[in-house]
Amino acid sequence: MTLKNQLPRTVLNVSFLLLVLISLFFSPVSALADGHPVALPNFTDFSQTVQNGEADVLRGVYVANALALPVVQQPYGSPGYVSTYEGQLTQFSMASQFGNVRLLAHNHLAGKSFSQLAVGQDVRLVYGNGKVEYFVITEILQYQALQPTSVQSAFRDLTTDETIPAEQLFKRVYTGDRHVTFQTCIEENGNLSWGRLFIVATPKTKSPNFDRLAR
Repeated sequence: MTLKNQLPRTVLNVSFLLLVLISLFFSPVSALADGHPVALPNFTDFSQTVQNGEADVLRGVYVANALALPVVQQPYGSPGYVSTYEGQLTQFSMASQFGNVRLLAHNHLAGKSFSQLAVGQDVRLVYGNGKVEYFVITEILQYQALQPTSVQSAFRDLTTDETIPAEQLFKRVYTGDRHVTFQTCIEENGNLSWGRLFIVATPKTKSPNFDRLAR
C-alpha cells in the first residue's frame, strides 16, 4: 500500500492517535524544567555501545553536549508503550508508516534531557549495523491542551497563541517530509497532561567522513 493511500485512512484514526498522545505522559515533572549538563561519551564510543547488527532498527540518538540515549522499540500491538527505565527513549512505531521518527520519553525520566535541546543542534541517529543518519533541530513546538483528557481537545500554540484542532496538530507532527520529533508532556500547576512538547529535527547533509568516523 502506498503512502498516498495510507494517509487518508490514518487521518481518520486521529482520535485514536490523540488518545495515545494523552495517555503516554502522565508524570509530575515539567519537561521544561532546568537541567544540568552531564558528561557524555564521545560519539564513536556511544555508537559502538548501541549497535547490535540489525540494519533497520534504530538503536541510539546522540546530540553533542545534550544527550546520548539508547532507543527501544514498542512491542507489537502496544502503541501506548513508553519505556519506564531511566535513560531510554522509545520509538513510536505508528509514525514510521510516514517514514518519520518519533522519539518518546516520560518527562521525569529521559524526557528531562529534552530541556537541553535547542534549534541548530545536530542530531545523530544510530542504527544497529552502525549506519548513521544526520539531522538538525529546526523547531521547538509547545502546545497547551485545552481539554487535556479529551481526544477532541484543541491545542493552543504557546508561541503564537493560535488555537488549532487536534487533527491539524496530528498532521503537523506525524506527516510531511522525513523528520525526527522528540516528544514528551508539559506539566503545569499540577495538571499532569497540561501540554505537549515536540522538538523537530530535519535531515542534514552529512560530512564525507561521517559514517567512517561513526564506526
